[in-house]
Amino acid sequence: MNFLSHYYFDRNVTDCYFILGTVLPDLLKNADKTIILHPEKLHHANPKVNSIVAGWNKHLDVDRHFHSSDFFITHSHRLKKQLIPAMTGSPVKPFFLGHIAVELIIDNLLLTTGKIKVTDFYDHLKSCDTAVIDEFLTAAGLKDSSRFFHFYEGFKSAGYLHTYSETQQIAYALKRICMRIWENPFTPEHETQMNEVIVAYRLLLLRDFMSIFKEIEGKLSTR
Repeated sequence: MNFLSHYYFDRNVTDCYFILGTVLPDLLKNADKTIILHPEKLHHANPKVNSIVAGWNKHLDVDRHFHSSDFFITHSHRLKKQLIPAMTGSPVKPFFLGHIAVELIIDNLLLTTGKIKVTDFYDHLKSCDTAVIDEFLTAAGLKDSSRFFHFYEGFKSAGYLHTYSETQQIAYALKRICMRIWENPFTPEHETQMNEVIVAYRLLLLRDFMSIFKEIEGKLSTR
């Protein structure tokens, strides 16, 4: 799941460090895909660091349930097949595109149906003390956090997730994500055609997209 879908599960939580933890695995991956941390069993003297660890573990649980769900398997496959004609000549792998597109559409639907407010999400991140985050990263084994913090400060200041509420921007968001792997993933023509597919598929998901959140919440509550 993407940032805002992870946030949905804990939208009523007041602990900013826990909220940060629920998205930190993806923030680190976006900052530098070579960063690999496994703090799942970390226990620290600082309770705020432990909150980040708890949020991190929640992220892993949610992703595990989501990626094994019939919802994800079915819709990522269907969307992949519909996107293939729109991306002829692109180096992007169709499976990767279907996977990411489903997650971005879900984020868009959470925002456009008023299930969450993206400003609340950013407020949580801005409330976290950088020193505590660095304390967590050091304890988790990251020797140099400068690259992460450079990305993280830009992520907060840009407020890019606000654009996820604009359905026509989903293809552009897909392009930005793919540019981390491929230098020139799409032409303007690709983006136009992908947008047409995504807008149509969004309407299909609108009716029952909340079913995946209810399913995952049910699985989390039985732990």
